[in-house]
Amino acid sequence: MGILPMLAGGLGWAVLSLTAPATVHASHVPSSATVVPAVSPSVEFKSFAFFRRHQMQAQSILLKDLSTGRTLYEVRANRRVAPASLTKIMSALVILEYGQLRDPVTVSRKAASARKIHLRLHAGHVFRLEDLLKAMLITSANDACLAAVEHVGGSEEMFVTMMNNKARRMGLLDTHFSNACGFDSPTHYTTAADLATLSEAAMQDHTFRALVRKEVDMIFPLNANHSYWLRNTNRLLGRIPGIEGIKTGFTSQAGRCLVAKASQDGKEVLLVLLHANRRWDTASSLLRQGMQSLQ
Repeated sequence: MGILPMLAGGLGWAVLSLTAPATVHASHVPSSATVVPAVSPSVEFKSFAFFRRHQMQAQSILLKDLSTGRTLYEVRANRRVAPASLTKIMSALVILEYGQLRDPVTVSRKAASARKIHLRLHAGHVFRLEDLLKAMLITSANDACLAAVEHVGGSEEMFVTMMNNKARRMGLLDTHFSNACGFDSPTHYTTAADLATLSEAAMQDHTFRALVRKEVDMIFPLNANHSYWLRNTNRLLGRIPGIEGIKTGFTSQAGRCLVAKASQDGKEVLLVLLHANRRWDTASSLLRQGMQSLQ
């Protein structure tokens, strides 16, 4: 199936839900979640068949109508799970609150050696903080992320304290961070519900909102003749009308994750998808169906 599956005609929309299980450790990641129809066997049964046919399996799902705050669809939205690079949503908010975007930032040896996704930044190169923020949100670059948080917090450890303090102020009671970029850890977890609250707040910041919508960009060090091409990891951008970001993530424990916002004709929906099979097919179908339900 392609990245933009066509929706079957005539399918009704219903609010489907799971009874949330007891809180589990963040490292416990089941391979799938069974979706159960809500009340009556008519429209709800059609929706159930639709989701089964598209194999919409994920550890956690939350789809919200942002204009009313109404939950359209959820699966284990309050279950604690590993968030992977969705962590960078909070990191970006803390940077925007405490950092100065025009500040020059020198990439440390520790930041230059960051694991997993990275731009291969060189230790000693100097970037504007704004450019490092671009790289961590658009391409999810861990070297850019670590350089930015070391600058703003003085160290990653101090920055993580700032993240957890902000989480408490925002009422994210099922969220705790142990690093700034999204690496798996037993003490690094959140929920789909908390991520929805966090993402709504982040999208109120015009700088954050503008960056997560960018499909491509470039950054340049201030002290070297070099350039870095940034391509957004969110494959829905430019492929589905009205998509406005927000962030992707992947680790072995978190699986494939996505937070996406879509706007169309005055309607806005937010999707949080954690440890998902067929992430892009699932996300595009849920977002389209969510929009259709608001007509």
